[in-house]
Amino acid sequence: MFGSKTKAGVNAQMHAAALLITDGALVELSLTDAQKIVSYMQPKLAKAGEVLIREGETLHSDFMALLMEGEVTVESSVPAAHGSMVVSVLGSGSLIGEMGVIDGGPRSATCTAATDLALAVLTRDAISRLIEDAPAVAARLLLAMAKRMSDHLRETNRKLTKFAQVTKAIQQELDAAHSVNRRLLDQMSKASTSR
Repeated sequence: MFGSKTKAGVNAQMHAAALLITDGALVELSLTDAQKIVSYMQPKLAKAGEVLIREGETLHSDFMALLMEGEVTVESSVPAAHGSMVVSVLGSGSLIGEMGVIDGGPRSATCTAATDLALAVLTRDAISRLIEDAPAVAARLLLAMAKRMSDHLRETNRKLTKFAQVTKAIQQELDAAHSVNRRLLDQMSKASTSR
């Protein structure tokens, strides 16, 4: 599809390039850069319910994908609850798997097709070819990906700070309730002893 010179192929490539430079993906890239990058991507269709990325998996962590059509749920394990929690639902113009394509490490979440999907997939091998063929474009791609990941890390840090503040406030409330309960128990104990 993306390598096709037909009108439909060119339109799909232009659509993917336009989505690649939206807020959900790599907004820092120019349209020209995005068009070059998309020429290294492969189209993929996925049916609703298909698991695209599985948390903890390392075997298939050599790609990232741009969602062109459809929605994906992102779930993360919650060990204390012995289950998982939906972290977000992503739509057209979103990227999944960018950390894995960079470091090849275990996937940090499970991404499942909530609807039928049209994706544009970029593998680590394709990025290596892009580095050889167009190093300046590849450098801008990698910088945009690094910025996206640092933005996610900053947002996670912000959420953790909020969580810590809420946890501290809850602990203070529990301590206050414990103090009141202790005083009431002491008063009840004194009252029963004096009878």
